[in-house]
Amino acid sequence: MYIPRKQTENILLWLQPGKVTVLYGARRVGKTTLIAKLANEMKTTGQDILFINGDDIVAREYLESQSIQKLKDFVGKSTLLIIDEAQYIKKIGLTLKLIVDHIPDIRIIATGSSSFDLSKDMGEPLTGRKYTLRLYPISQLELSGLEKHHESKAYLEARLLYGSYPEIIGMHDNAGRERYLRELVRDYLFKDILELEPIRHSDKLLRLLQLMAFQIGKAVSVNELGGHLGMSKNTVSRYLDLLEKVFVIYQRCGFSRNLRKEITKNHRYYFYDNGIRNAVIQNFNPLNLRNDRGMLWENYILSERLKRNEYLNQQPSSYFWRTWDKKEIDLVEDSGGKISGFEIKWKESNIKAPGDWQKHYPDADFSIIHQNNYMEFIR
Repeated sequence: MYIPRKQTENILLWLQPGKVTVLYGARRVGKTTLIAKLANEMKTTGQDILFINGDDIVAREYLESQSIQKLKDFVGKSTLLIIDEAQYIKKIGLTLKLIVDHIPDIRIIATGSSSFDLSKDMGEPLTGRKYTLRLYPISQLELSGLEKHHESKAYLEARLLYGSYPEIIGMHDNAGRERYLRELVRDYLFKDILELEPIRHSDKLLRLLQLMAFQIGKAVSVNELGGHLGMSKNTVSRYLDLLEKVFVIYQRCGFSRNLRKEITKNHRYYFYDNGIRNAVIQNFNPLNLRNDRGMLWENYILSERLKRNEYLNQQPSSYFWRTWDKKEIDLVEDSGGKISGFEIKWKESNIKAPGDWQKHYPDADFSIIHQNNYMEFIR
């Protein structure tokens, strides 16, 4: 079953002559499926589309030539060029600049699973010539078009445990889900990093992720992580940065408007997908047997909110808020100066915003996100 992806609408919105639409995302989140279906639909309208894969040797020979004539010959009469796995093409940014500058009316879509390599090549050559979009595991926003409200609620535990990768959504047995996620972690999770970056301690990447999995919603100290792993804090910081750039984890910084009590230097990290998080620590026990239910819930809600904001083109700055005396709010969004605080709770609660928050941000909103109202927050 194909699940319509919200980013399809945004690709079509930004797909313009003389521009490159870049679609980033982790491996297996559905980039190839999305653009293949989009290409097939566009072909039915008579559009001439050239669809290639970046690991095709023949295609690479043309695209790496930087010869304007060879690029023109390769593109031919096509009005839309789609390059899947573009990170495998050397100096792809320069190549795409030459194409959009010398082939009138060409539109381009390029996908990549390793943003740190692709963005490095895409950066300067395509300044002012590209739009960047991100594709994540299936979002509740996308599923809401296929499921009734009570069905989504029934699937909630499975999504907290097994996540929302496209193939996981289509499975209905836990053994198959666990097997798929373990294979994904073993075969794909670090592939981009190990192929494109020299890593001296590749075995410690997994150990680092395991430590991160137990610190969801908590401040992370690179010094402490380095002590546990026998690595320098600079190496830990570099590994965390790489894991962010291949869409395994993401960070949130502390929010402050210069209140002296507020903590801003520490970061919190979250996994883009709960299933990956649980596969890393090899724990798929049901919720009633777990002591990390709060972590799973917070990770799920924040990641779904991130997907929603991306897909609806709503991009508030996102933070957490914490003071030295341990008052905290899980998520703070700053949207054009409008500040909103959200506390993530598994069960419905009537707690109020911390006093310091109310005092120093009297115009800010504050809400509790729980099982009875979370749908409105993430879709």
